[in-house]
Amino acid sequence: MTIKWVLHWQPNAGTTVNSQILNEVSQCVESINGVKEGRWKATLTFYKPIIREQAPTAEFPRDFLGITLPEQPNKYYFVIRGQKIVLEAEQTIQAIMEKLQSYKTRVALNFEGFQYQLGDFQLRVGKVVPMQSESLRGIVMEMEYLPLSSLDKSRKILEEFFDIWQEALSKRSLPGHFLHIEPNFTEFGLSDGYTSQHTAVQYATIMAQLIATAQAVQAVRN
Repeated sequence: MTIKWVLHWQPNAGTTVNSQILNEVSQCVESINGVKEGRWKATLTFYKPIIREQAPTAEFPRDFLGITLPEQPNKYYFVIRGQKIVLEAEQTIQAIMEKLQSYKTRVALNFEGFQYQLGDFQLRVGKVVPMQSESLRGIVMEMEYLPLSSLDKSRKILEEFFDIWQEALSKRSLPGHFLHIEPNFTEFGLSDGYTSQHTAVQYATIMAQLIATAQAVQAVRN
């Protein structure tokens, strides 16, 4: 397994994300010799429980996230942020959940865009849109370093590459920047060796940041 950082676009105060920013970011990747390799897509579903009468609510999570990743098409990942739990299951678990009717989809988001190769790195730049909609809710980027799978050993290399990327992007004077927030993976029982569960936890963290940003923008408007 390689290692990756999942980052999101943090707009400047008083601004929002738009397709022009996404285009500029994609052009910037190509300007530093990124070779476009094709499309990629991940899906994140926000579940909430179907509460029946006299159900003891303390016995189950109030909400959790389900995530599909392009590198593991036959797997499905659950992240319960409140209890710091991440689980890997077979993709068929979604059909089982539908039959059990214990939880229902509150919102589903697609993370989709293009993948680029830059030497030992892969960059995936994409938009965040609700399923069956083109309403842009955010911009994400996966920064993947292919030779290593150790979080600790690869951190300095990823930090240096991120600095180079930020410098190249800053020349375009865009109203915001990419933000990397590394979750405390040990809280989720994850080790230094990187897995797709680490990626799922990062997407759950991104989701929380997107919600916080949207709420901040709404508060300013009100």
